[in-house]
Amino acid sequence: MSTAAIVVIVVVAALVIAAIAIISRRNRARDAMGAAQLDAKREDAGFHRDRATETQNEAARTQNEAALAEEKARRLEAEAQLHQEKASMREQEVEKRD
Repeated sequence: MSTAAIVVIVVVAALVIAAIAIISRRNRARDAMGAAQLDAKREDAGFHRDRATETQNEAARTQNEAALAEEKARRLEAEAQLHQEKASMREQEVEKRD
């Protein structure tokens, strides 16, 4: 074989090895980027899931507070009605004595 043929074969082999190395490095970088993006998406999903839980808990507390407030309003209304009735009864008693 001639020296020129050997040089060509060596150069081609070196170019093939270099191309394989470059492609391999790109693939690793792309995989690393994909893994980082996947981790970021998981973290974001976890954040939103936590916020949803907090908001649901707050909504439940607010509903409970509203139910308690409604019950208190009903009791106060009943108490006011009772006092109104007692006042009317006392007024009638006063009118009867006059």
